[in-house]
Amino acid sequence: MILTPIEAGDLPRILDRFAATLDGLALSVFRRIADPRAAQRAEGATAAVHQRVALELAARLGMGILPGSPSLDFGWNGNALRRDTEAYVLLHEIAHFQVATQERRALVDFGLGAGPETGDRAAAERAAMLFGIEREREEALASLLGILWEVELGQPALASFLDQNWLEGAGRPEAAAHFTTVLGQLRRLQVIDGDGHPQARLADRSTTPP
Repeated sequence: MILTPIEAGDLPRILDRFAATLDGLALSVFRRIADPRAAQRAEGATAAVHQRVALELAARLGMGILPGSPSLDFGWNGNALRRDTEAYVLLHEIAHFQVATQERRALVDFGLGAGPETGDRAAAERAAMLFGIEREREEALASLLGILWEVELGQPALASFLDQNWLEGAGRPEAAAHFTTVLGQLRRLQVIDGDGHPQARLADRSTTPP
């Protein structure tokens, strides 16, 4: 849910405002995300292609795949991903799989509690292991990594960047610091490379987690 809706006519100005607060890797990555043509969700045949590509990535990472919607039970049941949802949702779940600890990859919805599309919310909440700020930090990691996969796969990343409120407070140092910090955490986990491109691998947690 977008906290502060942005009118289409205001978007270029807000993108420029956010870019002006970034530098280095963060600025380079943001410029790849901030393609105004990627501000609208795909539809029809294009959306179907995007969904197929996302499922292919999930399979490469070793995620099982089940037919049906997450509303039947869970987006991730500890073994498999429900496939019948939008590509950007699938990529977000894939990103969760990449950044989660090994223990939580075996839990429904990665031990984070119920997500927006979870059907069996009570069971997901019982399985929760992360709460409060720790959960928020992991959600931020998965959010940005999923968006970077959208960029990498030619999908509408800016739409997700808007929906997931990365431009909230654009122009303020806090918004830029948050983006830069999360990007750095993904780099330390080695799920993105030195240029900010996502990598089809699981997080390296052999060192102190971010």
